[in-house]
Amino acid sequence: MSHGIEFGYVEFTVSDPVALGATLTSVAGLLPGSDPGQGIWAYRNDDVDRRVFVRGGERNDCSTLGFVAVSEEAFEKVTQRLGATGFPLREGTDEEASLRGARHVRVGSTPWGLNFELALDLTNSSTAFSSPLVTGGFQTAGVGVGHTALAVLDFAESERFLLEGLSMVQSDWVETDIMDGIELEVRFYHCNSRHHSVALAKVPFDLGKVLHHFQMEVNERDDVGYAFDRAWAAGMEFANGLGVHDNEGAFSFYVTTSAGFLLEVGHGTKKVYDPWDGNRKYDSISRWGHQPLARP
Repeated sequence: MSHGIEFGYVEFTVSDPVALGATLTSVAGLLPGSDPGQGIWAYRNDDVDRRVFVRGGERNDCSTLGFVAVSEEAFEKVTQRLGATGFPLREGTDEEASLRGARHVRVGSTPWGLNFELALDLTNSSTAFSSPLVTGGFQTAGVGVGHTALAVLDFAESERFLLEGLSMVQSDWVETDIMDGIELEVRFYHCNSRHHSVALAKVPFDLGKVLHHFQMEVNERDDVGYAFDRAWAAGMEFANGLGVHDNEGAFSFYVTTSAGFLLEVGHGTKKVYDPWDGNRKYDSISRWGHQPLARP
């Protein structure tokens, strides 16, 4: 599939950066990136030097989504589309580009209240990625760092940002009753062959966090199980035990981080293709599993 952008990096602002960093490294299996300074920690799940940023603060939520353009032409086209759609980007400073390890960064905002950045040419680490915990590595080549699921109040404007501004494509959607007639609707959007880089959940009121979860996908199925065991041994709270998603097919689990949002580790997400003809409704989140998992 031809594409112009990838989900390049994510930044979290949390009250306990050390605790979140321990989850990213000791449970998920990420490696530290080079030190960006400014009281910020960076981590990586492939050869790119900085994929996940953790900043200290009381937000306890995602603070920035960074997409990377695959070429200078795509960088300009995405910038122009966002401006024409009503979401202009400003030129980033040298300091902002240096923080992200990018040659060039443009900065704006999203309808759901997070910062948005468009980057060009992310810097690779001086050493190849080799995690002792995730020996099979993470699936990032050509598809980006992972995916995010966001809870949004203004769904129409949020979708317009993705479809018109970023030229993403809807993969499919889920509509299901979660309890006593309360309906959940989640829509999934791709910008390359990853089934979705962003999912939007319609919510009727402010949940206190925009980010529901951040997911990283491992290349080998057993690495999901090993991560599950590490999370269990660390005493983490499991929001959802092992299961398989109905629409995307990922085998995964979810843990609640110290910041309150969820981290998902998964494997086996289906690939989309161009032109995509699989955009349909599903009536369940999971084919099996993903039940809340209480400790004895």
